[in-house]
Amino acid sequence: MAPTYDIEQLLLAQPSTRTVAGVDEVGRGAWAGPVTVCAVVTDLSEPPPGLTDSKQVSEARRGPLADALTGWAAGIGFGEATHREIDTLGMTEALRRAARRALEALPVRPDAVILDGKHDYIGAPWPVRLEVKGDAASISVAAASVLAKVRRDAYMATIGCADYGFAENAGYPSPQHQETLARLGPTPHHRLSWSYLDDLPRWRHLKRHRDPLVGEGQDSLFA
Repeated sequence: MAPTYDIEQLLLAQPSTRTVAGVDEVGRGAWAGPVTVCAVVTDLSEPPPGLTDSKQVSEARRGPLADALTGWAAGIGFGEATHREIDTLGMTEALRRAARRALEALPVRPDAVILDGKHDYIGAPWPVRLEVKGDAASISVAAASVLAKVRRDAYMATIGCADYGFAENAGYPSPQHQETLARLGPTPHHRLSWSYLDDLPRWRHLKRHRDPLVGEGQDSLFA
């Protein structure tokens, strides 16, 4: 099913709500690079054809769709948290900072936010409506998911490290990425607080240990 404006219209029916932003992130599960958040405000007009959750849009279609969304949306804001912020603060706080940066980059301050997922990592002062699979249900969240994905993928393709395949895997643990990481170790773009390093005896000494009161751990993903 294609996303709709049902959630946006439900929120806009409240007298105090005039503007709603859809928010989504990309890069949470990557081993390298930033986490990117996009916030999108629309005028409730018909979106570009083919808009849906970015995971359901082919790579060949994502770029042209993102271009169309850029000209269509009433407002777009991006925010990022670097791999160093993720290492220092933990993913939840890094996401919060990236999301706030995205919302503050919008041309108008939203009165409510539709956030994809089941955990509110944004918090006050924005009223947040959590929506599991919101990127498939809400037009503004779907637009945010596509724009965030295209932006982060484009960035990861520019940072080099060809042996790791970042241009293809965007820092996620593909077989090429895992094999090169085990052989050559982490790059300056890798998240060093993550427990994939526990599975790499040769590089384990590089792991950064966070204060547990600052952030949360990450399950090992190394195969």
